[in-house]
Amino acid sequence: MLKAFSRRALLGAFAAALTFGAGVAHANPATDFVNSFGGQLVSIVNSGKPLGEKKREVLPLLQSNVDIQGIARYCLGRYWRTATPAQQQKYLQLFDQVLVNTITDQIGNYQGVSFRVTGTSSTPDGERVNALIDRPGQPEVNMQLIIGGNPPKVVDMYGEGASLRMNQRGDYSSYLARHGGDVGALNSALERQLSNHH
Repeated sequence: MLKAFSRRALLGAFAAALTFGAGVAHANPATDFVNSFGGQLVSIVNSGKPLGEKKREVLPLLQSNVDIQGIARYCLGRYWRTATPAQQQKYLQLFDQVLVNTITDQIGNYQGVSFRVTGTSSTPDGERVNALIDRPGQPEVNMQLIIGGNPPKVVDMYGEGASLRMNQRGDYSSYLARHGGDVGALNSALERQLSNHH
């Protein structure tokens, strides 16, 4: 059975993305990017619009500010090279839909969240922006977004120490190992996951 994206990594990281809206004392290009992206998300999520309309508005923001294709290729790991061009293209399309569905499904769950940036640091993958997230009635969570590329995009998300890319890569690798490395089988599993999406 193919697992959905790790809720700890993804939902926590999305909470972080939603709450990056306040000023940062020592701004740099990564924090500037996160503030801009997060500010746009916050304005959509906190609006009084119906949930369906919010999801439609968030979709292009995610697709232009998150390196979905880069994350997708990383998650497939060595199996990317063994997939046919048609399988690669199908996988990228399916991954985009699964990731965006998972994130947009959570829009209604985040209200009244606040945060404070605790710092930034350089990593081999890009600039790590750290924040403590305060969610009403829940424990504070340490979150990170990894920002890389030019123009900058989110290239990985960490929630409670868990990397979205690493968790999903491990899940996909295990699935493919059980199915003879057949990326077509993974694509079929992703299609089933999407068809069960409500």
